[in-house]
This record gives sequence, structure tokens and C-alpha cells, in this order.
Amino acid sequence: MEKALRQKLKDGRFTDVPETRSRVMASVKGKGNKSTERRLRLALVRSRTKGWYVQPKNLIGNPDFFFPDSNVAVFVDGCFWHGCRRCGHLPMTNRAFWVTKISNTKKRDRRTTMLLRRESITVIRFWEHDVMRNLNYCIQKIQESLPS
Repeated sequence: MEKALRQKLKDGRFTDVPETRSRVMASVKGKGNKSTERRLRLALVRSRTKGWYVQPKNLIGNPDFFFPDSNVAVFVDGCFWHGCRRCGHLPMTNRAFWVTKISNTKKRDRRTTMLLRRESITVIRFWEHDVMRNLNYCIQKIQESLPS
């Protein structure tokens, strides 16, 4: 990923980035989209939907939820990181970096979906805003994909 990003930057480096900002950004570690995942997880429990695992490590793409009995993988995509057309945005600073990073994330998402479908796994993707604003729809869609 870093190699692709550097190819888009002038001289392969960020310019006009203060040392303090560089150190701060380098120290940021991703923690996932815990609030939206937690919200969907609690809704699955409340709806008595059973048979799911949280972030199984043995599957391509590490889905947020996996239902092994019905081969259903559920991803909750953050609007910013995955480039939602509705509410995602691109920062004005280091725009080339962010365009490339989000574009690569979208490509990875498409590839992950394709590879899982080749393994006969049903893939369901929700945007962060779907989980935050229309949780019942998300639960209904998951339940419809599971055997009765």
C-alpha cells in the first residue's frame, strides 16, 4: 500500500508537513470501527440472531461478522475509509495521498468480495451510516440471508 501511495506523491514524499504532525500521524494506530460494530453486534443479540463469530481470522478480508453454518460474511465499511459517495469526504491536505489510499481500499474490498464469493460465501456489506441510521434494515437483511 505504501509503495502505491508514494508513487502518487511528488518525489515520493509528503511536502510541507511539519515534523510534529508527521510524528503524531505516524503514531496513530487503527482500532477499527468499534462503535458501529458494537451497535450491530448488540442488535444481533437483541434480535436473538445466533451462530455468528466476530472478526474470524481464518477468512479472507477478516469480516466483522461471520455465520459459518450459512456461509455469510458481514462487513461494516466506514464511510470515510471506504469512500462512501453519500457521506465520505476527501481531506484537502495531502489530497493525492487520500485519493490513492481510499481508491486502494475500494479495490481491496471488491477483491475480497470476489474471493469470498468464489468460496461460496455470501457477502453483505453495510455502510457505517446504514448501521447508525437504519439498524433494523441491517438486521433484516442479515436474517433474510440465513436459513430459517
